This record gives sequence, structure tokens and C-alpha cells, in this order.
Amino acid sequence: MDNSGKEKEAMALMAEAEKKVKSSQSFFGSLFGGSSKQEEACDMYARAANMFKMAKNWSAAGNAFSQAALLHLQMQSKHDAATNFIDAGNAFKKADPQEAINCLNRAIEIYTDMGRFTIAAKHHITIAEVYETELVDIDKAIAHYEQAADYYKGEESTSSANKCLLKVATYAAQLEKYQKAIEIYEQVGTNAMDSPLLKYSAKDYFFKAALCHFCVDMLNAKLALQKYEDMFPAFSDSRECKLLKKLLDASEEQNIDAYTDAVKEYDTISRLDQWLTTMLLRIKKTIQEDESDLR
Repeated sequence: MDNSGKEKEAMALMAEAEKKVKSSQSFFGSLFGGSSKQEEACDMYARAANMFKMAKNWSAAGNAFSQAALLHLQMQSKHDAATNFIDAGNAFKKADPQEAINCLNRAIEIYTDMGRFTIAAKHHITIAEVYETELVDIDKAIAHYEQAADYYKGEESTSSANKCLLKVATYAAQLEKYQKAIEIYEQVGTNAMDSPLLKYSAKDYFFKAALCHFCVDMLNAKLALQKYEDMFPAFSDSRECKLLKKLLDASEEQNIDAYTDAVKEYDTISRLDQWLTTMLLRIKKTIQEDESDLR
């Protein structure tokens, strides 16, 4: 389907909207229904934006939604302005990720000003995802996940906050900020073990925390494992705990073969994901280094 007609129509609407804005700002225009002209202009910008979307001209769509948002702000229609900034952000995501983030940030400012923290948190997650996938700036992604978690905590949405924090922990560990990752895994694990619904997932969090300890120091990992077993006796029977004990034994004996066999055996039943593979390889490397130091 040829959408070039839609694009022309959208451009004509944009020009018409701009005329309305200008006439509403003139002296006579402001005397005679200035605000209704602005409302009509907002409507035209939004219609133009949707036509640009149909023509897949994402930058033009984002720009049209931004114009509508700025007009709504002038008219003190904060909620409508925020909605249009979100629409602009979603359009820009497909063409200009940095501009998408700028628009989403404008919307977040409005929502926090209105006390709508849960919605603000949701859009912080969207920004974090753009940093993860499009701009590949993990530090900034972490900052936005942390901000989202803070807002969710303030609104008593613990499970949403924990989801964000677990993202932070995953990345912190990858960036070798182990202490930060450990604190989050322990906190989320402790919350989970007290909940009948989440109890099963607690073992995964303690497992990950212990692996982070292991990356720093074997003795730390040993003490942490003991602590987790005391806190959460069900952890002792888990395959994760048994694997950790085998890895600690292999590390103490500096037996790389035993370490590799333990990991392979675990992997046949529970497939290792990218994160676990990375951590287990880092630990293996420290054992290999210790082994070569002794030679």
C-alpha cells in the first residue's frame, strides 16, 4: 500500500496546525477563542503523527507528537502532555533512541510532579531497555532500573521493585561490582523465602549471591553458603547448593577436572544461561591461576 499520500496529508495538517498556533498567539486571536484554536492544533498534530506512523516515518511522527505535547503544556493540560510525550518516545524509539529517551524523561518529570510514581517507574524501565538494547550503555540502564525500583518501593509494589533490582544485580555482577549484586540477591532471596509463593525462587537468588562471593574469594563463598543454609534449610537439598559444594571442594583441591565435571553434570539437568556460564568461567579461571601459581 502506498503511504506517500498519507505523508503529504500529514504535512498539510502540520502546516495547518502551525497556522492555528500562530493565530491563537496574535492579539486578536487570543481575544477570540485562542485556547480552542490551540486545542484544534493539538488534535491536528496528533492526527498528523498517526498518519506519519502509517507511512512509517517515525521521526516525523515523534516530532508531531512532541509538538502536541508542548502545546498541551502551554494549556496546562499536564496529563495530555505526558501522554503525547510517551507517544513521541515510542515513535522515536524506532528512529532516534536518544530522542526517545529525552521525550520519555519529559513525561516522567510530569508524572512525578503529579505524584504518579508507578507510571513514572514503568517509563524508567522503558528508558533502561533502550539503553540496554539500542544504545548499549549498561551503567545508564542500571541507573534507570534503580530509579524505577525506588519508585515502586515507595508505592509498596515490592515484586515490581524486585524485578528491577534483579536486573541491576545481573548487570552489576557482569561489570564485576560483586558487592552490589550480592546485597540485592541476598535481600530479594530473604524476602522470597518468607513468601509461600516465592519460596522456590529463593534458592536461585542465594545460588547467584554465592557465585558472586566465589568470584571474589573462595573463603567468602564458603562462609556465605553456610549462612544461606542456616537461614534457609531447604537450600541444602537443592541441586544449586550441591553444585556449590562440589565447586568449593574442587577449588580447594585445585582440581580443574572435578570442577568441569560438576558443572557439566549440573548442565545436563538445568541448562546454564549466559550469566551463569560467565560467572562459572570466571571462577574456573581463578582456580587455574591459583594452580599455575603453585607450580
